[in-house]
Amino acid sequence: MANMAILLTDSDVRKVLPIAGLADVMERTLASFSSGEVSQPVRSSVHAGNHQAFFGVMPAYISTPSALGAKLVTVFSGNAARGLPALYATIVLFDPETGALSAIMDGRYITAARTAAVSAVAVRRLSRTDSRVLAILGSGVQARSHAEAVCGIKVFQQVRAWSPTPERVARFVSDARSIVQPTPRIAADAEDAVRGADVIVLATSSAVPVIQSDWIGAGALVISLGAHEPGMREMDPALTARARVIVDSRAAAVVEAGDIVQGIREGHFTEAHIAAELGEVILGRLPGRRATEEIIIFKSLGLAVEDVAAAQLVFARAAEQGIGREISL
Repeated sequence: MANMAILLTDSDVRKVLPIAGLADVMERTLASFSSGEVSQPVRSSVHAGNHQAFFGVMPAYISTPSALGAKLVTVFSGNAARGLPALYATIVLFDPETGALSAIMDGRYITAARTAAVSAVAVRRLSRTDSRVLAILGSGVQARSHAEAVCGIKVFQQVRAWSPTPERVARFVSDARSIVQPTPRIAADAEDAVRGADVIVLATSSAVPVIQSDWIGAGALVISLGAHEPGMREMDPALTARARVIVDSRAAAVVEAGDIVQGIREGHFTEAHIAAELGEVILGRLPGRRATEEIIIFKSLGLAVEDVAAAQLVFARAAEQGIGREISL
Protein backbone atom coordinates (compact mmCIF):
# COMPACT_ATOMS: atom_id res chain seq x y z
CA MET A 1 0.00 0.00 0.00
CA ALA A 2 1.45 3.36 -1.06
CA ASN A 3 2.31 5.94 1.58
CA MET A 4 0.59 9.25 0.74
CA ALA A 5 2.23 12.41 2.05
CA ILE A 6 1.98 16.16 1.52
CA LEU A 7 4.83 18.06 -0.12
CA LEU A 8 5.12 21.70 0.99
CA THR A 9 7.47 24.13 -0.75
CA ASP A 10 9.13 27.18 0.77
CA SER A 11 6.33 29.31 -0.71
CA ASP A 12 3.70 27.04 0.84
CA VAL A 13 5.32 27.25 4.26
CA ARG A 14 5.54 31.04 4.17
CA LYS A 15 1.84 31.32 3.35
CA VAL A 16 0.78 29.60 6.58
CA LEU A 17 3.55 30.51 9.05
CA PRO A 18 3.87 34.24 9.77
CA ILE A 19 6.50 35.08 12.38
CA ALA A 20 3.93 37.08 14.33
CA GLY A 21 2.40 34.86 16.99
CA LEU A 22 5.01 32.11 16.68
CA ALA A 23 6.68 33.19 19.93
CA ASP A 24 3.70 31.86 21.91
CA VAL A 25 4.04 28.46 20.21
CA MET A 26 7.78 28.37 20.92
CA GLU A 27 7.22 29.36 24.55
CA ARG A 28 4.93 26.36 25.06
CA THR A 29 7.39 24.14 23.19
CA LEU A 30 10.36 25.20 25.33
CA ALA A 31 8.32 24.58 28.47
CA SER A 32 7.44 21.09 27.22
CA PHE A 33 11.10 20.39 26.49
CA SER A 34 12.27 21.41 29.96
CA SER A 35 9.43 19.53 31.67
CA GLY A 36 10.45 16.24 30.05
CA GLU A 37 7.50 15.92 27.66
CA VAL A 38 9.85 15.71 24.68
CA SER A 39 12.08 12.91 23.49
CA GLN A 40 15.04 14.41 21.66
CA PRO A 41 18.73 13.49 21.41
CA VAL A 42 21.49 16.05 20.99
CA ARG A 43 21.87 16.90 17.31
CA SER A 44 23.93 14.39 15.36
CA SER A 45 26.23 15.96 12.76
CA VAL A 46 29.08 15.19 10.42
CA HIS A 47 31.53 17.52 8.73
CA ALA A 48 31.34 17.62 4.96
CA GLY A 49 34.69 18.32 3.38
CA ASN A 50 35.89 21.16 5.59
CA HIS A 51 35.38 22.68 9.02
CA GLN A 52 32.88 25.23 7.70
CA ALA A 53 30.45 22.66 6.30
CA PHE A 54 28.31 20.21 8.24
CA PHE A 55 25.24 18.03 7.90
CA GLY A 56 22.98 17.60 10.91
CA VAL A 57 20.09 15.30 11.76
CA MET A 58 17.59 16.55 14.36
CA PRO A 59 14.73 14.18 15.35
CA ALA A 60 12.14 14.83 18.07
CA TYR A 61 8.91 13.45 19.50
CA ILE A 62 6.44 15.62 21.40
CA SER A 63 3.86 13.89 23.56
CA THR A 64 1.32 16.72 23.90
CA PRO A 65 0.13 17.69 21.36
CA SER A 66 1.69 14.64 19.76
CA ALA A 67 4.11 15.18 16.89
CA LEU A 68 6.97 13.19 15.42
CA GLY A 69 9.55 14.34 12.91
CA ALA A 70 13.07 15.34 12.06
CA LYS A 71 14.98 18.11 10.36
CA LEU A 72 17.84 17.40 7.96
CA VAL A 73 20.05 20.49 7.77
CA THR A 74 23.25 21.48 6.01
CA VAL A 75 25.28 24.58 6.86
CA PHE A 76 27.97 25.48 4.32
CA SER A 77 29.52 28.81 5.36
CA GLY A 78 31.36 29.16 2.05
CA ASN A 79 28.13 29.34 0.07
CA ALA A 80 27.92 33.12 0.45
CA ALA A 81 30.83 33.50 -1.97
CA ARG A 82 28.85 31.44 -4.48
CA GLY A 83 25.70 33.50 -4.08
CA LEU A 84 23.93 30.58 -2.39
CA PRO A 85 22.20 30.27 1.00
CA ALA A 86 24.49 29.05 3.77
CA LEU A 87 21.71 26.88 5.17
CA TYR A 88 19.46 24.30 3.54
CA ALA A 89 16.91 22.31 5.51
CA THR A 90 14.20 19.74 4.94
CA ILE A 91 11.69 18.67 7.60
CA VAL A 92 9.84 15.36 7.55
CA LEU A 93 6.80 14.63 9.72
CA PHE A 94 5.40 11.22 10.58
CA ASP A 95 2.06 10.11 11.98
CA PRO A 96 2.81 9.65 15.71
CA GLU A 97 0.28 6.79 15.88
CA THR A 98 1.42 4.71 12.90
CA GLY A 99 4.85 6.01 11.92
CA ALA A 100 3.69 6.63 8.34
CA LEU A 101 5.19 9.62 6.53
CA SER A 102 2.81 12.61 6.71
CA ALA A 103 4.68 15.52 5.17
CA ILE A 104 7.90 16.69 3.57
CA MET A 105 8.54 20.40 3.66
CA ASP A 106 11.25 22.96 3.01
CA GLY A 107 12.73 23.90 6.36
CA ARG A 108 14.71 27.05 5.63
CA TYR A 109 12.00 29.54 6.54
CA ILE A 110 10.89 27.43 9.51
CA THR A 111 14.48 27.48 10.81
CA ALA A 112 14.67 31.26 10.54
CA ALA A 113 11.18 31.85 11.95
CA ARG A 114 11.37 29.49 14.92
CA THR A 115 14.87 30.69 15.89
CA ALA A 116 13.72 34.31 15.86
CA ALA A 117 10.55 33.41 17.76
CA VAL A 118 12.60 31.70 20.48
CA SER A 119 14.76 34.81 20.74
CA ALA A 120 11.59 36.87 21.05
CA VAL A 121 10.62 34.65 24.00
CA ALA A 122 14.04 35.35 25.52
CA VAL A 123 13.47 39.09 25.11
CA ARG A 124 10.04 38.77 26.71
CA ARG A 125 11.35 36.75 29.65
CA LEU A 126 14.92 38.01 30.19
CA SER A 127 15.29 41.62 29.02
CA ARG A 128 14.80 44.67 31.21
CA THR A 129 11.35 46.19 30.95
CA ASP A 130 12.91 49.55 30.07
CA SER A 131 15.04 48.17 27.20
CA ARG A 132 15.08 50.73 24.41
CA VAL A 133 18.14 50.03 22.20
CA LEU A 134 18.46 46.90 20.03
CA ALA A 135 21.69 45.93 18.28
CA ILE A 136 21.83 43.24 15.59
CA LEU A 137 25.22 41.96 14.46
CA GLY A 138 24.95 40.06 11.19
CA SER A 139 23.11 40.72 7.95
CA GLY A 140 21.75 37.39 6.77
CA VAL A 141 18.44 35.58 7.00
CA GLN A 142 18.57 35.32 10.80
CA ALA A 143 19.26 39.04 11.17
CA ARG A 144 16.14 39.87 9.17
CA SER A 145 13.88 37.38 10.96
CA HIS A 146 15.16 38.57 14.33
CA ALA A 147 14.52 42.19 13.49
CA GLU A 148 10.90 41.31 12.74
CA ALA A 149 10.34 38.96 15.68
CA VAL A 150 12.13 40.94 18.40
CA CYS A 151 10.61 44.26 17.37
CA GLY A 152 7.24 42.52 17.36
CA ILE A 153 7.67 41.71 21.06
CA LYS A 154 9.10 44.99 22.34
CA VAL A 155 9.12 48.59 21.14
CA PHE A 156 12.63 49.99 20.73
CA GLN A 157 13.59 53.61 20.34
CA GLN A 158 16.74 52.77 18.40
CA VAL A 159 17.86 49.81 16.31
CA ARG A 160 21.50 49.44 15.29
CA ALA A 161 22.93 47.09 12.68
CA TRP A 162 26.47 45.99 11.90
CA SER A 163 28.12 43.45 9.64
CA PRO A 164 31.70 43.15 8.40
CA THR A 165 30.33 43.23 4.85
CA PRO A 166 29.10 46.80 4.11
CA GLU A 167 26.99 45.94 1.07
CA ARG A 168 25.16 43.17 2.93
CA VAL A 169 24.35 45.29 5.97
CA ALA A 170 23.14 48.07 3.67
CA ARG A 171 20.81 45.58 1.97
CA PHE A 172 19.62 44.29 5.35
CA VAL A 173 18.76 47.82 6.51
CA SER A 174 16.96 48.54 3.24
CA ASP A 175 14.91 45.34 3.58
CA ALA A 176 14.21 45.99 7.27
CA ARG A 177 12.58 49.36 6.62
CA SER A 178 9.31 47.66 5.78
CA ILE A 179 9.20 45.50 8.92
CA VAL A 180 11.06 47.41 11.66
CA GLN A 181 10.44 50.74 13.32
CA PRO A 182 12.56 52.75 13.74
CA THR A 183 14.71 52.07 10.66
CA PRO A 184 18.01 50.48 11.76
CA ARG A 185 21.09 52.68 11.86
CA ILE A 186 24.27 51.22 10.39
CA ALA A 187 26.96 51.24 13.08
CA ALA A 188 30.58 52.11 12.36
CA ASP A 189 31.82 48.85 13.88
CA ALA A 190 30.79 46.14 16.32
CA GLU A 191 31.71 48.24 19.36
CA ASP A 192 29.64 51.17 18.11
CA ALA A 193 26.71 48.81 17.63
CA VAL A 194 26.69 47.26 21.11
CA ARG A 195 27.87 50.01 23.46
CA GLY A 196 24.81 51.17 25.37
CA ALA A 197 22.56 48.57 23.74
CA ASP A 198 19.99 46.86 25.96
CA VAL A 199 19.34 43.83 23.73
CA ILE A 200 22.12 42.47 21.50
CA VAL A 201 21.54 39.79 18.85
CA LEU A 202 24.63 37.99 17.57
CA ALA A 203 23.60 36.41 14.27
CA THR A 204 27.07 35.75 12.89
CA SER A 205 29.06 32.84 11.51
CA SER A 206 32.25 34.04 13.18
CA ALA A 207 34.67 31.54 14.71
CA VAL A 208 36.27 34.23 16.89
CA PRO A 209 34.70 36.75 19.32
CA VAL A 210 32.94 39.68 17.67
CA ILE A 211 32.18 41.51 20.95
CA GLN A 212 34.32 42.27 23.99
CA SER A 213 33.23 42.16 27.61
CA ASP A 214 33.98 45.80 28.37
CA TRP A 215 31.69 46.94 25.55
CA ILE A 216 28.63 45.43 27.24
CA GLY A 217 26.82 47.57 29.78
CA ALA A 218 25.03 46.53 32.96
CA GLY A 219 21.59 45.03 32.41
CA ALA A 220 22.13 43.98 28.79
CA LEU A 221 20.64 40.83 27.28
CA VAL A 222 22.95 39.17 24.75
CA ILE A 223 21.35 36.57 22.45
CA SER A 224 23.98 34.39 20.79
CA LEU A 225 22.89 32.36 17.75
CA GLY A 226 26.25 31.47 16.20
CA ALA A 227 29.22 29.47 17.53
CA HIS A 228 27.18 26.28 17.19
CA GLU A 229 30.31 24.11 17.15
CA PRO A 230 32.90 23.59 19.93
CA GLY A 231 35.66 25.31 17.96
CA MET A 232 33.70 28.52 17.32
CA ARG A 233 33.22 31.59 19.49
CA GLU A 234 31.12 34.76 19.24
CA MET A 235 31.82 36.33 22.64
CA ASP A 236 34.81 37.34 24.73
CA PRO A 237 35.18 34.57 27.35
CA ALA A 238 35.32 37.24 30.05
CA LEU A 239 31.77 38.25 29.07
CA THR A 240 30.51 34.67 29.22
CA ALA A 241 32.13 34.28 32.63
CA ARG A 242 30.61 37.45 34.14
CA ALA A 243 27.09 36.99 32.76
CA ARG A 244 24.18 34.85 33.89
CA VAL A 245 24.03 32.17 31.18
CA ILE A 246 20.69 30.72 30.13
CA VAL A 247 20.44 28.14 27.33
CA ASP A 248 17.79 26.35 25.31
CA SER A 249 19.25 22.94 26.22
CA ARG A 250 21.84 22.16 28.89
CA ALA A 251 22.72 18.85 27.22
CA ALA A 252 23.38 20.51 23.88
CA ALA A 253 25.18 23.55 25.31
CA VAL A 254 27.98 21.56 26.95
CA VAL A 255 28.57 19.61 23.73
CA GLU A 256 27.99 22.13 20.92
CA ALA A 257 28.20 25.73 22.15
CA GLY A 258 31.75 26.91 21.53
CA ASP A 259 31.54 29.83 23.94
CA ILE A 260 30.54 27.45 26.72
CA VAL A 261 32.62 24.40 25.76
CA GLN A 262 35.81 26.44 25.43
CA GLY A 263 35.08 28.48 28.57
CA ILE A 264 34.80 25.27 30.59
CA ARG A 265 37.90 23.76 28.98
CA GLU A 266 39.94 26.90 29.73
CA GLY A 267 38.81 27.00 33.36
CA HIS A 268 36.80 30.23 33.20
CA PHE A 269 33.80 28.42 34.74
CA THR A 270 32.23 24.98 35.13
CA GLU A 271 29.01 23.43 33.80
CA ALA A 272 27.33 24.85 36.90
CA HIS A 273 27.73 28.31 35.33
CA ILE A 274 24.71 27.48 33.14
CA ALA A 275 22.00 28.98 35.32
CA ALA A 276 18.90 27.61 33.61
CA GLU A 277 17.19 26.49 30.44
CA LEU A 278 14.78 29.06 29.04
CA GLY A 279 12.01 26.49 29.45
CA GLU A 280 12.77 26.30 33.19
CA VAL A 281 12.39 30.07 33.40
CA ILE A 282 9.06 29.89 31.55
CA LEU A 283 7.87 27.18 33.95
CA GLY A 284 8.90 29.29 36.95
CA ARG A 285 11.27 26.61 38.22
CA LEU A 286 14.34 28.85 38.03
CA PRO A 287 14.67 32.64 37.93
CA GLY A 288 15.51 34.52 34.76
CA ARG A 289 16.61 38.09 35.43
CA ARG A 290 17.34 38.58 39.13
CA ALA A 291 18.45 42.21 39.06
CA THR A 292 18.18 45.20 36.75
CA GLU A 293 21.96 45.50 36.36
CA GLU A 294 22.54 41.79 35.68
CA ILE A 295 23.98 40.89 32.28
CA ILE A 296 22.26 37.83 30.78
CA ILE A 297 23.42 35.69 27.88
CA PHE A 298 20.87 33.50 26.14
CA LYS A 299 22.69 30.85 24.13
CA SER A 300 20.39 29.55 21.40
CA LEU A 301 21.58 26.44 19.57
CA GLY A 302 18.22 25.53 18.09
CA LEU A 303 16.26 22.45 19.09
CA ALA A 304 14.69 19.76 16.93
CA VAL A 305 11.52 20.11 18.96
CA GLU A 306 11.21 23.72 17.80
CA ASP A 307 11.35 22.60 14.17
CA VAL A 308 8.89 19.75 14.69
CA ALA A 309 6.40 21.94 16.59
CA ALA A 310 6.54 24.64 13.92
CA ALA A 311 6.32 22.06 11.13
CA GLN A 312 3.30 20.41 12.76
CA LEU A 313 1.61 23.83 12.84
CA VAL A 314 2.44 24.32 9.15
CA PHE A 315 1.07 20.86 8.31
CA ALA A 316 -2.20 21.49 10.15
CA ARG A 317 -2.76 24.93 8.61
CA ALA A 318 -1.85 23.72 5.12
CA ALA A 319 -4.38 20.89 5.44
CA GLU A 320 -7.08 23.33 6.54
CA GLN A 321 -6.37 25.63 3.58
CA GLY A 322 -5.79 22.94 0.97
CA ILE A 323 -2.18 24.00 0.40
CA GLY A 324 0.49 21.55 -0.77
CA ARG A 325 0.78 18.69 -3.21
CA GLU A 326 -0.07 15.10 -2.37
CA ILE A 327 2.63 12.63 -3.35
CA SER A 328 2.75 8.84 -3.33
CA LEU A 329 5.87 7.00 -2.20
